[in-house]
Amino acid sequence: MGADRPGQRMHRFDGASDALASEVVAYALERVRLDPPPLDGTASLTELRARVGRSIGRAPRDPQEVLGLFTGVLAPACVSVDHPLHLSFVPGAPTEAAVLFDLVVSASNIYGGSWLEASGAVYAENEALRWLADLAGLPTGAGGTFVSGGSAGNLSALVAARWRWRRDGGDPRGRPLVLASGGSHSSVLQAAHVIDADVRRTETDARGRTDAAAMAALVQALDGADRARVMAVVGTAGTTNVGVVDDLDGLGRVASELGTWFHVDGAYGAAALCAPSVRQLFTGIERADSLIVDPHKWLFGPYDCCALLYRDPFLARRAHAQHAEYLDVLDQDDLGDEMLNPSDLAYHLSRRARGLPFWFSLAVHGTDAYAEAMEETLGVARAVASLVEASAHLELVMEPDLSVVVVRRPGWEPGDYAAWSDRALREGRAFVVPSTWRGETVLRLCIVNPRTTVAAVNGVLESMR
Repeated sequence: MGADRPGQRMHRFDGASDALASEVVAYALERVRLDPPPLDGTASLTELRARVGRSIGRAPRDPQEVLGLFTGVLAPACVSVDHPLHLSFVPGAPTEAAVLFDLVVSASNIYGGSWLEASGAVYAENEALRWLADLAGLPTGAGGTFVSGGSAGNLSALVAARWRWRRDGGDPRGRPLVLASGGSHSSVLQAAHVIDADVRRTETDARGRTDAAAMAALVQALDGADRARVMAVVGTAGTTNVGVVDDLDGLGRVASELGTWFHVDGAYGAAALCAPSVRQLFTGIERADSLIVDPHKWLFGPYDCCALLYRDPFLARRAHAQHAEYLDVLDQDDLGDEMLNPSDLAYHLSRRARGLPFWFSLAVHGTDAYAEAMEETLGVARAVASLVEASAHLELVMEPDLSVVVVRRPGWEPGDYAAWSDRALREGRAFVVPSTWRGETVLRLCIVNPRTTVAAVNGVLESMR
């Protein structure tokens, strides 16, 4: 046999692949099983240039050396979202099963865009989507796909809403209008910007919640021309900043009366649909024409993964499917809805089968375990709120709906919050960044990790004395 051509050699490590594979798997196992995982931190550009320099050059490098560069320098310069005291933004806590299966998904190198090329993967992803659809009370015909995150999910849902608005008589040359809850995520505004739509947001109550009366008042204030422009009503199932759930039933009724699309952004909060103790907060979510929830947030999956569900996936397909000569073979008109191409249900074409790690973890652990883990995090959030209420140096801004606890430190200025936050991360104690509420600087603790304990969070609270 002749020698390998250069392109063939590039796909192997000249006999070192077994050793490298062992090191990669060992690192992955060690990392996912650390209890707790390292919090790590960030690094300056100067530091990284000094320690890493140029890692890519024309000549090859020893793969173990490059792996060591990542594990020894680059990875520790990233904040670990699965640390029990990473309480900023919306962190994540993927199960060991989900993380390890993500390795399998990458090694399998599945193109997850079509039923033709990935029927097995799509079948499994659809099982996970069906579980979520059933939790939300969506009809048996509901379906969807997994996209990269809430921003992609909100954008894709609103593209479908715009398509239906135009089909039903909306001006194809006019700017559509989105009516959004006052606590809607920034990605809803950005999605509207991308699709050239206007947004009007409701007033909210003292907790940042939007109810039917507020949305109806917004509708009432529209003139006839603007009312004809309404393409969607958007509700929020768990606002990112303070974790409250809108009056989804009321917002759904307003959307129905307008004859317009009802989208629910549940990227963070809709995960709690599996928790019996808070299920009543989501009454009305079954009215949604589209719904998103991110398994990489509070459903224990790895980045990046957002479940996008449609009441009518065939309508979404008409909005999103791309058409080209070479794609004609993927036409699924004669197949059932469970066999729709995932690439036809969002703005993407190429996609990895990013829902498989979530599916694998669900199948391995069972859905009861998910409900138990969800209730555990909710219980910790309630206990932390009680600690804050009993504290002499802190104040609770509001009782939590879900798992976001908002805390005020009387006497502190914005600079005090920032200095404390920087010090806590630098010392490896916790990652809690300031936010604002009604113009006031506060701290928000977002608890989505079952390994987060009340005692550990209490240590964070005590450090604010």
